[in-house]
Amino acid sequence: MTDNSATQERIFAALTAHVGVKRIDTHAASVFLDGTRALKIKRAVKYPFLDYSTLEKRKAACEEEVRINRPHAPQIYHRVVAITEEPDGSVKVDGRGPPIEYAVDMSRFDESRTLDHLAKAGRLDAGLASAIADAIAASHAAATRADGKAWMSSIPALIDGNSNGLRNGNHVPAAEIEQLAQASHAAFLRIRPLLEERDRQGFVRRCHGDLHLANIVLIEQQPVLFDAIEFDAQMATVDVLYDLAFTLMDLLRHDQPLAANTVLNRYLAVTPPENFDALSALPLFTSIRAVIRAQVAVARLKPPHSDDMGILGEACRYFDLARALIRPPAPRLIAVGGLSGTGKTVLARTLAPIVAPQPGAVVLRSDVIRKQMFGIADTDRLPPSAYTPDLAERVYAMLAQRAGRVLAQGHSVIVDGVFARDFERDAFATLARDCNVPLTGLFLVADLATRQARIGGRRGDASDATQEVAASQEHYNIGHIGWTTIDASGTQAQTLQSCQDAIARGK
Repeated sequence: MTDNSATQERIFAALTAHVGVKRIDTHAASVFLDGTRALKIKRAVKYPFLDYSTLEKRKAACEEEVRINRPHAPQIYHRVVAITEEPDGSVKVDGRGPPIEYAVDMSRFDESRTLDHLAKAGRLDAGLASAIADAIAASHAAATRADGKAWMSSIPALIDGNSNGLRNGNHVPAAEIEQLAQASHAAFLRIRPLLEERDRQGFVRRCHGDLHLANIVLIEQQPVLFDAIEFDAQMATVDVLYDLAFTLMDLLRHDQPLAANTVLNRYLAVTPPENFDALSALPLFTSIRAVIRAQVAVARLKPPHSDDMGILGEACRYFDLARALIRPPAPRLIAVGGLSGTGKTVLARTLAPIVAPQPGAVVLRSDVIRKQMFGIADTDRLPPSAYTPDLAERVYAMLAQRAGRVLAQGHSVIVDGVFARDFERDAFATLARDCNVPLTGLFLVADLATRQARIGGRRGDASDATQEVAASQEHYNIGHIGWTTIDASGTQAQTLQSCQDAIARGK
C-alpha cells in the first residue's frame, strides 16, 4: 500500500467512525454522507485517463470540480475543504493542522431523485423532459467554445477503445463487436465534413461530458446537472450534440421514448437552427455513448462480480442498443392536418416517439413557426392580422424548408398544421418526392362541439385559435384532401391507433 493510500484509509476510517455517516465508493472517489452534508475525496489512484496519485493533484482536481460544476449546480457544490491532522494525531475536517487531504464540500441531495432512479420508478413526463432539455441547452450556451481538432481526431480512437474494452471482457461476441466498430467508423467518415463545419461554427465546447441519467438530479422539481468531467478537459471538449446524445441514449435505455423525443424536440426548439442540419450525427453519437456504458458495465464483471447476471444483462442491453442506433432505418414524412381542436398537436407529440429512427421524429408545428417569425414566445398571442393568406403561405413555406433540412439528415419529420388549402398539402407531397421519402398525410376530423370544448380547455398553448375561430372554420372550402381521414372525436388512444394503422398501411 502506498503512503498516499495508507493515509487515505486512515482518513476514511476516521470519517466513517461517526454514527450515521454513509460511505459510497467509485473507481475514482469516495463520498461521505452525513446528514445534509457530503464530502467527496479523490482516491489516490492513477488510470490512463486520470491521475490522482499525489496530494497536489487531488487538490487541483477538487478545485477544478467545483469550478466546472458550481455554475450549473450552486445548490450542491460549495468549496474545497482541507482535511487536517491535528497536534494530537486526530483527523479533522477544516481543522488547524497541516492538510493531509482535500475534499469537495457539497450539500447532500436525495439520491433517489436522480433521473436513473426516477426513470426506473415510472414514466418521466413531458414537462420534466422539457426542463431537462432547457438545463442542457443552458449549459451549452454558457460553455466555452474550443478548437475541435482534438475532438475530431479522438473519435476513431474512441471507437477502437470501446471495442477493445468489450473484447477484453469476453462477454460480447467478437463478431458483433467488429461489425459495430466497422459501422461506426463508416458513419464517422460520412459525417466528418459535417463535424468539421460544426467546429467552424462554434459547436465544439467545453461541455459537461458525462450526461447520463445518474448525473442529473431533481432538486425542488428542477433538473440539476452535476458531476461533470473535471479530470480531463479534452474528454469533455466535444460537439454539444455529443453531450446531449448521452442523455438521449440513456433515456432510450431506460425505456423512456417519450421523454427522449421530448428532450430532442425541445433542445432543437431552444438552440440555434444549425442543429437541425446535424441530426445525421445522432446515430453515431448515441451509439458511441451506449457502447461506453456497455464497457463500463463489462469492467464491473470482475471478482467478486464475475458471474453477476444483472451486470452482464445491463452490458448486453447497452450493447444491443448501440447496434440498433448505428444503423437507423430510412426517414419518413408525416403530415397531420385538421381544423382547430381536432387534436393535431397531441397526436403529433404522441406519435413522434414511435416513428423511427430513434429517438423519434422531429415535430414541426405551424403555430410555433408563426410565433418564431414574429419573434415572440410560443404562448404570446398574435393579432388577427398575423393570419392572412400571404402570411399562411410564408409559414407553410418555412415548415417545408425546415422539414427538408431534417429529412436531408436522414431523420423523420411530423408536420402539424391545419393544411386547409390545396397548395399547403401539395407542397409537402412535392417535398416528399424531392427527398425520396414516403409521405403519410393524416387529416383529423371532429364535430364543432368537440373541437370547441377542446379549445376551451387549452392552457399555455401556442395556438391562438378560439372557439369563435373554430366556428368560422366550419365554412372552409377544403376541397379534395387526398389524405387519410381520421375520426378524432374519440379518445386520444383511439385516434393514435387509427393513425398508426394508416401509417402501417402506407408502408
